[in-house]
Amino acid sequence: MYVELRHLRTIRAIHQAGGLARAADILNMTQSALSHQVAGLEAQVGMELFVRRSKPMRLSAAGMRMLRASERILPEISALEEEFRALRSGKTGRLHIAIQCHACFDWLFPVLELFRHAWPEVDVDIRAGLAFESFPALQREEVDLVISSNPEPLPGLTANPLFDYHPTFVASSQNPLAAKDMIEAEDFRDQVLISYPVGRDKLDVFTDLLTPAQVEPRGHRHVELTAVILMLVGSNRGVAVLPDWVIRDVKANADYITRPLAPGNVTRRLFACTREEDAAKPYMAHFLRLGRTEPVKLQRS
Repeated sequence: MYVELRHLRTIRAIHQAGGLARAADILNMTQSALSHQVAGLEAQVGMELFVRRSKPMRLSAAGMRMLRASERILPEISALEEEFRALRSGKTGRLHIAIQCHACFDWLFPVLELFRHAWPEVDVDIRAGLAFESFPALQREEVDLVISSNPEPLPGLTANPLFDYHPTFVASSQNPLAAKDMIEAEDFRDQVLISYPVGRDKLDVFTDLLTPAQVEPRGHRHVELTAVILMLVGSNRGVAVLPDWVIRDVKANADYITRPLAPGNVTRRLFACTREEDAAKPYMAHFLRLGRTEPVKLQRS
């Protein structure tokens, strides 16, 4: 048996109208064409779907089964059509984000708060991109955006620049390095470095300073939370290198000192990586605009 959506709509219309003439008007077709369609459907089913001798025209037992199917299926099809209309217009979609830096949460949540008010129909989720390969996952459409300072040049992906930032040294005001105006790689040999639990290839202090100079810190401690890193640093239990937007609240605190990294004010760039075809979607373009402007306010505060 081959049943089309138009057959389900026909059954529903005739049931609601109580006859072929009014149902034909509802369906915007001639009564003859509607009668022919019903006859063809009954031939496929192998039994009558209507009791034609009754007025108004009513469904047979087989027709009632098909009506129940139409009442279940047609609303789902209508909802699906509405979803696709919304997708085509850019009003809805999915924004699943993988993050390769712990510190990004400081600026990302304010950005997402603004985003959700503008795009309430977009499904947003966040995955810490540390337990899986973020960029292959982006290619496989398991996530929709990867925030990283080290984008991978993979086919079909594009790295959208967000903003520049300065990896900044932070230590206790009691640390001997507080006497220096700028921190060099050699200064870390006698220090315990506190960082997020990620690979060295994702830590600015290693990629920009220690690895090129072939310097190893006296110790290296991994800590998940920014607040705990700063607490340990303030207690002179170690030193850290963090993005400038993270340390904005401790610059005026007498327990801490902040210093640039040698040979000058090291600058890195953060990217939002997407699939090439997704970057122009209205909601994605809006997120990228927010991601370029809102974090700058934190850097200046």
